Formats: sequence, C-alpha cells, structure tokens
Amino acid sequence: MVSDAWHPQINGVVNTILRTTECLEALGHQVIMLTPDKFMTVPCPTYPEIRLSIFPKKGVKNFLDNEYFDAIHIATEGPLGIATRNYAMKKKLKFTTAFHTKFPDYIKARTGLPVSISYAFLRWFHKYSDAVLAPTASIIKELKHYRIANPVYWPRGVETEFFIPFSDRKHNKEPVYLYVGRIAVEKNIEAFLSLELEGRKIVVGNGPLLSKLKSAYPDAIFLGEKSKGELPEIYNLADVFVFPSRTDTFGLVLLEAMACGVPVAAYPVSAPIDVIGDSRAGFLSEDLSDAVKGALKIPREVARTHAKSYSWKQATRLFLQHNSDTKTN
Repeated sequence: MVSDAWHPQINGVVNTILRTTECLEALGHQVIMLTPDKFMTVPCPTYPEIRLSIFPKKGVKNFLDNEYFDAIHIATEGPLGIATRNYAMKKKLKFTTAFHTKFPDYIKARTGLPVSISYAFLRWFHKYSDAVLAPTASIIKELKHYRIANPVYWPRGVETEFFIPFSDRKHNKEPVYLYVGRIAVEKNIEAFLSLELEGRKIVVGNGPLLSKLKSAYPDAIFLGEKSKGELPEIYNLADVFVFPSRTDTFGLVLLEAMACGVPVAAYPVSAPIDVIGDSRAGFLSEDLSDAVKGALKIPREVARTHAKSYSWKQATRLFLQHNSDTKTN
C-alpha cells in the first residue's frame, strides 16, 4: 500500500489506512507500506504537515523490485503515488487507487486555481487504475461527472468499542457545541464560530488558521490538537457535533462523534448526506444555526445506533474485493 500521507500526520487518510491495515492483518494478510519516511522530503506548500518525497522514482523502483506483493493499492496522488503508478504501468502490473480528498476544492480555496485544472490531473492519475475506491455514493457520482474512470464504493468504519457514550456523563447546564478537525480554510470553521448560539463552542485541532481564529473568536475554547485517547472524553462533553465543511469526502469525525452519542449538525452536502442519510442521527440544513437547533433535539441513542452500522471489518472486506482481481504475482 502506497501513501504520501503518513505519520506524524493526524487526518482521515492516515486513520483510514491504519484501520484498514489492522483489519487486513487480522484477516491474515501482510501489508507492506511505502510511505514518505523512507525518502527525503519537503513540506507541502500550504499544508506543511504533509511531507512530499523528493524525486522518489529510483527509490520506489528499488523498493518494489525487492518486495513480493499480490496487489498494489495507491492511496494518494502525491509523488509516491505517481512514481508507483508509473512503475506499475511500465511493468504492466494492475493496481487500484483511492479518492480520499477533494484536493481540487482545497487548491481552489487557497490559490484560486480552477477545479477543472486539478481534475484534469486526477483524470490522468487515475486513468489506468483498475478501480478508484471512493467513500460514498455522492463522491462516485462526482467522480463520474469529472470523467474519472472506474469509481467503486469503499466505505469507512468506526471503532464503536473505543468511541463510546459515557454512562456517567453529566447534563450540561448550557449546550456545548464541538468541532474536531484541521483548522484550515477548506474546513469552513468560521461558519460555525460565527453562529450566535447560547452555550459554549469547543474547537479541537491544529492548522494554519488557528492563531487567526483564536484572536477573532475569543469566546470559543480552542483545545489544540488532541491524541486519539483523549477524544472520547471530549466528544462526551458535547451536546452537538458541528461539521461545517462543504468539501470533505467522508468525515470520520462524524462517525466518532455519533459513536459517542453526539448528534451532528451539518450542511446538506455530500459527506453528511451520505454518512447520516435518513437515520435521523443528525440535522442538515443550509442554515447551520437551524441545523444546530435541530440536532439539539435528537436523542443521543439515535446517534450511537447509527454509528454502529459502520464497521471497519465490513469496509475492509470491500477493499479486499476490489483488490482481489489485481494480483500482480
């Protein structure tokens, strides 16, 4: 498995790869990772937490020439992904790819570059993939719209034995609204922070907008980046999980929050529509304030029950299914 996103990053791509790898190994498979820690790297412009490998072609070739593998999965479209794609095509090996992130939208938000240019690159990158693994039906539809071939469904899961509602949770005197994720322009966090709501707003995460938003919204509580082990307690503090992003492809934090019994407030866009569906575990509205007020009325057990319908084991079985026809040796 090849990924340009890797430790020490904390994001949905890395978490998905880690959970999938754990499930694959539990099923008896060996997973060989090709990641930036094996190469010289430089920070990604506008996203320095991502380390981009420098001229990895030779290193990728040497690595793959000396490994035995039955399938190749390329998780990201960065330098390692490109080098592996080109290696596989030269060797006439089958491979699958994944669409984790709407980088065209991210790049447009930061630079103004039209999404059509970025999607032209993505069409080139994924063109010869046997299957482009996508997390939701909406993303599959979007990929088809941009003429990206062979998209297939690969959902996500949540560790419902780890992310749990606390039985001794105390009722808040005033509502607590929570955001967990990267503090960056593409996450649209100001749409949440600017809401006039009775209660407290808590923000968990790090990113380039952190200092600016802390200054602009002094009444909000910014906890910074937290470890996985700290998150269940933080989720259990909240009455509503607010997800203001319009660009996420899935949003693992949605499942983590709901697994802890926290209803979701979000816009009616691809990730929340697909993840929440008609479960009534969240409230979606173009008026985010209305969504928050609606989510406050949702019983916590409804959110927990819906989260339990997502399984990493089930997702990994689909991953295996999509890769079963791409054996290379």
